[in-house]
Amino acid sequence: MKVLVTDEVASEGLALLEQDPRIEMDVKLGLSKEELLATIGDYEVLITRSGTTVDKNLLDAATKLKLVARAGVGIDNVDVDYASSRGVIVVNAPFGNTNSAAEHTMALLLSVCRNVPKANASLKSGEWKRAPFTGVELKGKTAGVIGLGKVGGRVATRLKAFECEVLACDPYIAVKRAHDLGVKLVSHDEIYKNCDIITVHTPLNDETRNMIGEREFAMMQDGVIVLNVARGGVINEEALLANLKSGKISLSAIDVYSAEPPKSDILKELIAQERLVVTPHLGANTFEAQVNVAVDVSREILNYLDEQPLENAVNIPRFDMALMDQMRPFMNLIRVMADFAIQLVDKNPSRVTFGYTGQIAHYDCSPLTVFGLSALLNRMVEQDVNMVNASLIAEQMGIEVAENKSTHSDAFSNLVTLVIEGADGKRRLIAGTLFEGAPRIVRLRDYSMDFTPEEHMLLLNYSDRPGMIGKIGTIMGQHDINIASMNLGRSEKKGEAMVILSLDSAVPQEVVAQIKEATEASFIKALHLPRK
Repeated sequence: MKVLVTDEVASEGLALLEQDPRIEMDVKLGLSKEELLATIGDYEVLITRSGTTVDKNLLDAATKLKLVARAGVGIDNVDVDYASSRGVIVVNAPFGNTNSAAEHTMALLLSVCRNVPKANASLKSGEWKRAPFTGVELKGKTAGVIGLGKVGGRVATRLKAFECEVLACDPYIAVKRAHDLGVKLVSHDEIYKNCDIITVHTPLNDETRNMIGEREFAMMQDGVIVLNVARGGVINEEALLANLKSGKISLSAIDVYSAEPPKSDILKELIAQERLVVTPHLGANTFEAQVNVAVDVSREILNYLDEQPLENAVNIPRFDMALMDQMRPFMNLIRVMADFAIQLVDKNPSRVTFGYTGQIAHYDCSPLTVFGLSALLNRMVEQDVNMVNASLIAEQMGIEVAENKSTHSDAFSNLVTLVIEGADGKRRLIAGTLFEGAPRIVRLRDYSMDFTPEEHMLLLNYSDRPGMIGKIGTIMGQHDINIASMNLGRSEKKGEAMVILSLDSAVPQEVVAQIKEATEASFIKALHLPRK
């Protein structure tokens, strides 16, 4: 696998990839857009930070690209939607720099409250002044944290250590999370109206862009302190500048900007404000954080190479990683079922339904559904299908995908069912379970079965009558094809029978035709399940 690194990434992390003989890695920093477009077509993985824009043009040129690894939290320099349409997985490192960003938030807050930058410059210039640099304490202040995720939660904990009362706003956080942190969950407007200090810790997206603007500043108390160590553009910079100049905001600290490096007149004027402390996007810039994020994305690349689940893919449905050991066998089961069932279908399906019964239905099964759908579609279309683009491709093909769950199960503690329906009304059903961790098929159509899927199999339906098994065995023997096991299902005595044979080798088509004629089979199909 060829890997291209286009931004500065800690060598300690990349060392994991360098040690793997399956990986050929090139580090090419400072490429122009034209040079990158000319180069990217040779690579399957791109490792980047914020310095490389992964847009439509780049993704179109990256004809072999399978994975974009963003060594950091933010992904606003990656067109995730277009990457998904191309089947390109996007991973990031959302936890590697959380401590670094939280500490930098506190560093900026303390610096601006205690006039550290101005006092430092004054003393170094030969002055000895104290009165102009009188500061304010954090103790007793009400601090508002917008976004109570990994970084925001750590900031809230540190603010409480400084004896602040902490209010928080995050519509995606449970009340228990806030309770555990010792903070009170409130609305956005309550943050703006009641807080002496406001700090934002949200991603930048359509929901959060310009989230704090003129309306929000108008609600704030006079003399409020405002920080942004999250993403540039969450706070409207023109409104921030106006409120700094008017004195509504007494102090502010900013680490991130809507354009980096800042070039517009608005940003230049904002950065020059005396009561604003600024840093050039240093929130994640600690030695420890750089190593952490590099290690995290390198591990994700190795997980991809080893066909293991990805913990930090932003465009793949994913399990709670605490459940991964439990769910991995079900992923294998559903892959085997999909590989088996799709070979029984003559035309593209119009509807695919995944069913989960028993204990497994207590959990989120959507990653299993998407994984099974990708396994199905990979046997149907020429392009590479994975969990990133499976749902999109199904939609483009006009295939309806459904999922149903029931915690009640009579016969099995866990049962997975796959139903494939065609526009012609034909319906294929396969159900499976796990026996000592291995896949076991227990139903085909309306027949109760019980067999372990093997690499080579033969499935046939015929009218049940004496001598049929003998005829099949005789023909197989004549062609030196050994039958490893046989499973028979039937609806009634001397009615239609379904037979599945597990074989030591593949069955040639002429042998299939001979068995069909001898048994007068209504359906017969040689099946091959690729070994994984």
